[in-house]
Amino acid sequence: MELAMASAIGILTAAGVYLLLRARSFDVILGLALLSYATNLLIFAGGGLTAGKPPVLRAGVPADLAHHTDPLPQALVLTAIVIAFAMTAVSIVLAIRSRADNDSDHVDGSRAEREFQRSERRRHEEAREAARHDDGQGGEA
Repeated sequence: MELAMASAIGILTAAGVYLLLRARSFDVILGLALLSYATNLLIFAGGGLTAGKPPVLRAGVPADLAHHTDPLPQALVLTAIVIAFAMTAVSIVLAIRSRADNDSDHVDGSRAEREFQRSERRRHEEAREAARHDDGQGGEA
């Protein structure tokens, strides 16, 4: 169980960091959401992974962690889920407003996106030219 949880935390963190480094606002928001999920799992796993034990004290059962699950990580994760949902909603609203103002969803604004598109067009044109050149040589031989 610990290996599965650690793997899930690692995959979510890696995907979140990758998406944070992208240049689109939706990718950044999605990366932040994945990082918050990884953090929630880390907090939850830090409290210990026990199954079948209640987090609430009951009459007749000793009040120690041998008979109960620690409720603090569960409360922290529940609070973090609510906060992450609210922050994701605020981030989406800001991204929509930024897209409306800049006519682009590029993180650095419309000028950076135009430069990016120019460099991509130039790269594609060079690749097409190289492919035409290679096809021209292949047909002569």
